[in-house]
Amino acid sequence: MAIRLKTPEQIERMRKAGRIVRQVLTSLGEMIAPGLTTEELDRQAERICLEAGGTCLFKNYPGRDGAGPFPGSICASIDQEVVHGIPSRRRVIAEGQIVSIDFGVQRDGWCADAAQTFVVGTVPAATRRLVEVTRNALAMTISMLRPGRFWSEVVRVTQDYIESEGFRIVRQYVGHGIGQEMHEDPKVPNFVSRELLVRDIRLEPGLVLAVEPMVNLGTAETRCLADGWTVVTRDGKPSAHFEHTLAITEDGVSVLTD
Repeated sequence: MAIRLKTPEQIERMRKAGRIVRQVLTSLGEMIAPGLTTEELDRQAERICLEAGGTCLFKNYPGRDGAGPFPGSICASIDQEVVHGIPSRRRVIAEGQIVSIDFGVQRDGWCADAAQTFVVGTVPAATRRLVEVTRNALAMTISMLRPGRFWSEVVRVTQDYIESEGFRIVRQYVGHGIGQEMHEDPKVPNFVSRELLVRDIRLEPGLVLAVEPMVNLGTAETRCLADGWTVVTRDGKPSAHFEHTLAITEDGVSVLTD
């Protein structure tokens, strides 16, 4: 792995991008309501980002396996959509849904990335608990980050918590390093695997990670739709997603997207 540690000055530049990400997520959270389209959310995100001097990281991001560039500024994933939902005027938000918004910004050459799942009105108790547990899992992870620890030590605790609540962690998609590029080494899984134990991540000052638990109500398995982007749960049950960009410091951790 070619991990690029950041200086305190570089981390502060990333924080400026992170503030735009937070401004967007806060604004969209206030907007989300039945009858709103995900395209309207997308337009608002892009407007705020550009006015703040940022660039929307996701827009025109290259696709894989024949998929075209990503057409939106945000990923807007509803209910069983795990990640990479494409915003559209045809996607109308309804009462009782959950909406996961993922958004990234580059400002002055440095990136930040975060995600949040919003509850629209009254949802089933199990779905509401899914969102709570996913949010709690990210907060729990952040509370344990400090120099000298290994990622496997931290993520084992949050994995045990999520699974003890009866939910399943998505394994096909993981977090990542971030800096001048949105995706850098290392890959940051939300579960302990043989691969992680062999190539564990030692936390040290200057390491910046986008940590993003994705948690499903049913099976952990996912599939990609024909658009080449939208990832959904195989059983059609809901999924929740929370993410922050986090910098390891001498004293612990700094949340750059809060």
